[in-house]
Amino acid sequence: MGLSYKSLLLFLSSLFIPSGVLILCFSSTTSSAISGNETDLQALLEFKSKITHDPFQVLRSWNETIHFCQWQGVTCGLLHRRVTVLDLHSLKISGSISPYIGNLSFLRALNIQNNSFGHEIPQQIGYLRRLEELRLNNNSVGGKIPTNISRCSNLVFISLGKNKLEGNVPEELGVLSNLQVLSIFGNKLTGSIPHSLGNLSQLQRLSLAENRMVGEVPNSLGWLRNLTFLSLRSNRLSDIGFLLPNIRWFAISSNEFTGKIPVSLSNATNLESLLLLQNNLTGEVPSLAKLDRLRVFSLTSNNLGTGKADDLSFLHSLTNTTALEELGVNGNNFGGMLPDSIANLSTTLRILLLDNNRIIGSIPSGIENLVSLEDFEVWNNQLSGFIPDSIGKLQNLVVLALNSNMLSGHIPSSLGNLTNLIQLLVEDNNLSGRIPSDLGRCQNMLGLSLSQNNFSGSIPPEVISISSLSIYLDLSQNNLTGTLPMEVGNLKSLSEFDVSGNKLSGEIPRTLGSCISLEILNMAGNNFQGLIPSSLSSLRALQILDLSNNHLSGEIPGFLSTPGALQYLNLSYNNFKGMVPSKGIFKNASATSVEGNNMLCGGIPEFQLPVCNSARHKKNRLTPVLKTVIAAISAISGMAFLILMLYLFWFRQKKVNETTADFSEKKIMELSYQNLHKATDGFSSANIIGMGSFGSVYKGRLDREGTLIAVKVFNLMRRGGFKSFLAECEALRNIRHRNLLKVLTACSSLDYHGNDFKALVYEFMVNGSLEEWLHPPVATNEAELETRKLNFLQRLNIAIDVASALYYLHHHCEPQIVHCDLKPSNILLDEELTGHVGDFGLARFLLDATQNHYTQSSSIGVRGTVGYAPPEYGMSSEVSTYGDVYSYGILLLEMFTGKRPMDDMFKDGFNLHNFVKAALPNQVVEIVDPNLLPEIEEGETSTDSADTGRCKTSSNRLMECLNVIFQVGVDCSVEFPRERMPIVDVGRQLASIKDKLVGTGFPSKRQISIL
Repeated sequence: MGLSYKSLLLFLSSLFIPSGVLILCFSSTTSSAISGNETDLQALLEFKSKITHDPFQVLRSWNETIHFCQWQGVTCGLLHRRVTVLDLHSLKISGSISPYIGNLSFLRALNIQNNSFGHEIPQQIGYLRRLEELRLNNNSVGGKIPTNISRCSNLVFISLGKNKLEGNVPEELGVLSNLQVLSIFGNKLTGSIPHSLGNLSQLQRLSLAENRMVGEVPNSLGWLRNLTFLSLRSNRLSDIGFLLPNIRWFAISSNEFTGKIPVSLSNATNLESLLLLQNNLTGEVPSLAKLDRLRVFSLTSNNLGTGKADDLSFLHSLTNTTALEELGVNGNNFGGMLPDSIANLSTTLRILLLDNNRIIGSIPSGIENLVSLEDFEVWNNQLSGFIPDSIGKLQNLVVLALNSNMLSGHIPSSLGNLTNLIQLLVEDNNLSGRIPSDLGRCQNMLGLSLSQNNFSGSIPPEVISISSLSIYLDLSQNNLTGTLPMEVGNLKSLSEFDVSGNKLSGEIPRTLGSCISLEILNMAGNNFQGLIPSSLSSLRALQILDLSNNHLSGEIPGFLSTPGALQYLNLSYNNFKGMVPSKGIFKNASATSVEGNNMLCGGIPEFQLPVCNSARHKKNRLTPVLKTVIAAISAISGMAFLILMLYLFWFRQKKVNETTADFSEKKIMELSYQNLHKATDGFSSANIIGMGSFGSVYKGRLDREGTLIAVKVFNLMRRGGFKSFLAECEALRNIRHRNLLKVLTACSSLDYHGNDFKALVYEFMVNGSLEEWLHPPVATNEAELETRKLNFLQRLNIAIDVASALYYLHHHCEPQIVHCDLKPSNILLDEELTGHVGDFGLARFLLDATQNHYTQSSSIGVRGTVGYAPPEYGMSSEVSTYGDVYSYGILLLEMFTGKRPMDDMFKDGFNLHNFVKAALPNQVVEIVDPNLLPEIEEGETSTDSADTGRCKTSSNRLMECLNVIFQVGVDCSVEFPRERMPIVDVGRQLASIKDKLVGTGFPSKRQISIL
């Protein structure tokens, strides 16, 4: 009865096992277990002692009242009860890593990433022989990488990125034969890449970006047959000579790489994206004949080429690359002939950029073979010969830029077949003949420049009446004759019109006053005659007006002196007469020129014109009788005019509302740079309400009416900024939907410094963006905190709004539109919290419902925002409606979890999609946005914000709805595009959920327009 458990065990065992043997075995295992447990306990307590800050009190459980295997973040083996996993990631812990960590000899995974650990990695880390995963990324760990980490021979995963590590990458890492991932980006590492890394035969991902390493990339990396991802960006490496046969994505863009492109790179036969743009690479480009999987290839903005005849011979080697979609060799020193072999490139090629080189020769007629081509740019070269008629067969062309060459002959009339063309640039060549009237069929044109050629004959009315022209129409510096056609009045959206330096004659057509968006009008150097038509007073947005060197006559019209947007006026060398005004622009001699008009007088002293005495003298010579007669006539006329005005006022009073609305709309359509500058207080930073990839959005208040507007100003200095403006203009031209952000007008002008200015003016959304509601800044008081929360039903309504907008873009627009940048900051909310999708700067157009090609191009690689862009875009796949559905799925998951897709917790393949998927269906309450938990627990949710009641429902029903919502988000964001849920099914699912919550007793004030 008094026997202990141990004594009883010894006694019973002795009946079957010889004594001595049992005692030896028991003694050995028991003492080992006890010793091991004590060692692990002591090591964990020492680890805890080095923690200086634990805001979530996660280490409070680390005390001896419970076994350490039950401590938070600690996992033990089931049999030996030794610590196998220590996971304290993303807990905002501060402190240092205790050297006693080396005593956890059974440890297989150490994860303390996304904290604030400092000091150094202790050398004792090398004692962890069983360690497989080491995750220390996103801390402040300094010092050197311990060389004895090489003793951890079972390591599969090392992530030390985003720390303060210094020194070299240890050569000893080359012995870790099981290593698959080595990520040391974002540190202060120096020296060169160790040759020994080529021994890591299992390595799949290598990231050394954002360090200070120098030297060559060792050829030994070519032995890494399993490597599929290599990131070396932001290092200062002098060469990239290595062989990577399995690499699919390789980018060293926007760095300071020098030297030649290694010949060995041509053996990377699995490459799909090769981006070497914006470096200092020199020399020749090797043959790329083996890269038959290449889809995107860019050498843009380097110093490649020698100016010799065979510089572009490598293009011939790309004719085997049947999947090629984007090719950019622009901005280099390539010389020699433009090879005919470019006509044999892939029929899937959409973007071909050859501009800004020293290429000679002619454009091959076989260019017609590139049937998918959308952007063809060869400007600023030395090309000669004719523009081939065959270009007119490239009916998908959106941008055709042939300017600044030595092309001759005429413009082929076949270019009129390019009905998708948005920009046509042929200026600064030696072209001649007549401007073909067939260009008038290009009714999507936004910009047309034919300047600095030898075109003759009259301006075709068909061309000058392309109503879509909104950016510029430049016909200057030619030999055009005849009159300016009256059809010029159709250019109501045009911003810049230039016909200077021709031989045009006749009067300025009064219809020019209908071009109410004009900001620059240059008609200098022609033979125009007659008066300045009074209709030009309608050009309220006009900033630059040049009528110099013509034969215009009459008096200077008074409307030119009216205060407005006009900043530069040149009336010199005409036949104007009479008094020069002294108001408005005429008060600034540096902004006004009137010289060469011998019959002018008056004006400010700087003009040095004679005094207008004659007018005053004639006035004084009127007789008293004549003065009396004039006074009587004036009195009678005044009374008649007063009666007429009273009648007109009474007659038009009933229409005052609609005319006021029309007037306001007209004023908005005529907004100029000056108006927008004033409305935003000089584009003050205090008025910034959003910032994006290509510009900033400002809150503006128009004069008198106080109308609020949102002004998106494009950063034209950023590559792709201008194309983003064009893309957004084109996307917003013909789309109308209640859930799309309404654009009021566009402004294309010059700022006060003479720089190009492009802006879009939107309807102002009083409730800002969805981003501000999901992730509000720190509230200053409790009331503010409470008002910036979205309840369950409000989030669901917004999700339905966005789905409705996507359904419209994908299925009711011709051609289809893919948004390409769906995220919370691009969802704007009005006063009723209705969602409006905005920012179409990356939008693409699908040619056909069965194709995934787009016709609106931008700079290579710009395809959305990291975290929201689908994975296939990272592999340079063409954009598609499937991509928008993926972004929508991520957006939906973010709306109901409150977690951004780029949250610190999502690393190394673990993402928001996986996070939610793992919680379905029984653990969704653990991942839901904490702001929604009170509603779920109480079983109560608000109806639409415009309603006053509340909708009572069970917690179970809310959980069921939440499960469906999360499942929809997961189904939309799966990896494979064609497996994603169609947007029409998304709308039906969400509408069904809303119906369950609200029911017929609480009808929504919004109509669900997804179907």
